[in-house]
Amino acid sequence: MKYQDEYRDRELVQGLAARLRDLASGYHGTMTFMEVCGTHTMAIYQYGLRGLLPPQVRLISGPGCPVCVTPNSYLDKAIACCRIPGLIVATFGDMLRVPGTTSSLMAERAKGADVRIVYSPLDAVKLAAANPGQKVVFLGVGFETTAPTIAGSILAARQLGLKNFFVLASHKTMPVPMAALASDPELAIDGFICPAHVSTIIGADAYQPLAHDFHRPCVITGFEPADVMQGVAMLAAQVVAAESRVEIQYRRAVKPEGNPRARAILAEVFVPCDAEWRGLGLIPGSGLAIREEFAPFDAERMLALEPENSREPAGCRCGDVLKGKISPFDCPLFASACTPEAPVGACMVSTEGTCAAAYKYGR
Repeated sequence: MKYQDEYRDRELVQGLAARLRDLASGYHGTMTFMEVCGTHTMAIYQYGLRGLLPPQVRLISGPGCPVCVTPNSYLDKAIACCRIPGLIVATFGDMLRVPGTTSSLMAERAKGADVRIVYSPLDAVKLAAANPGQKVVFLGVGFETTAPTIAGSILAARQLGLKNFFVLASHKTMPVPMAALASDPELAIDGFICPAHVSTIIGADAYQPLAHDFHRPCVITGFEPADVMQGVAMLAAQVVAAESRVEIQYRRAVKPEGNPRARAILAEVFVPCDAEWRGLGLIPGSGLAIREEFAPFDAERMLALEPENSREPAGCRCGDVLKGKISPFDCPLFASACTPEAPVGACMVSTEGTCAAAYKYGR
C-alpha cells in the first residue's frame, strides 16, 4: 500500500478483526496488550477499535504521552523560570496549560511572564540570538523522538557562541519503564504495542530484552486503523503460539537499527540518568541528562531556580491511568471536575493524553 487512506479501508480493517477473532477463538483466558504511545491511544479511541476486538483481547493504555508523564516537580521548575525577571521561556504549545502544583505556564503568562510558543527547538535558538540581552530557556520535554532535535539545538547554540540559551531538560527513554511495567504482576501484561515514532530513532532492537528477558511479545505498529489491528493480531499470534519476539508491523518507517545519526547526536549531548515519571515514580536509567561538557546550556546548573514544594492535585488518578491500572472512566474527577476546558491532571491536557482521548472519543 502506498497511500494513507488505504490503511483506513473499512473492509481491510474488518478482515483483520476477523483474523484476530480466529486467532483468539481457541484461547482460554484474556490477552492484555498495552500501547505505550499517545498517538496510538488517540487512534484506538478515535477509530473505536476496542469495539472490534474479541472478548479474549484487552487493550490498556500506558505512559505514552510525554507531557502526561512529566511530573509536577518539573512543571514547578518551569514555572520558577517564568518568575525570573527578563527571562524568556520557550515551549511547545502542549505544555502551556498543564497544571503544576499551584500554577501553570498559561497562568504565569497572564501575570506578565514572557512565555512563547515555538514549533522547533531551533526557534528557541533563534530567539536567543535575536535577544542577546535576555536569557532564553527552552523546556526540553519528550521521549527519544524529540530529544535528538533538542540535542541539535544545543549543538547549534554552541556553534553560534550563544551564552543566553538554556534547556530545562526532562527527557525520558521508553524501553526502561516498559520493563518495569512488564514485571508488575498486578498488570499482567501479555505484550506491547511499541511506540512507532520512538522506534524510528531507537530501532526495533531496543526492545529485544523485553522479549528475551521478560518473555513479552513486542510489535512496533503504525497509527492507522489497519496498522493497529494488524499489530494486535501479530501480538495475539505470538501469545497463542507461546512465543515472544520483536516484530515490525510499521516497516515503512522503522528499521531494526533505528536512526544511527539521531542516536549519535543523543549520545553526544546527553547521558542516561535516573528520571521521575508521573505515576511510576523514580525509574533508574530512564532519563537523559545534559552532559557535563554542555553544562553552560543546562538551565538547572546555570540558573538559580526556586521552585515550590511539589504535590499532586487531590483526587487526580493520572498516575494510575498512566500505569494502565485504571481507565479514565474510573477516575472520580473525569468529565466532571476535570475536563479539557478546566483540566486537573496532565492526562486531560495533552492531545496525546489518555483522559483527553477518552473524553473526546470514548464517552
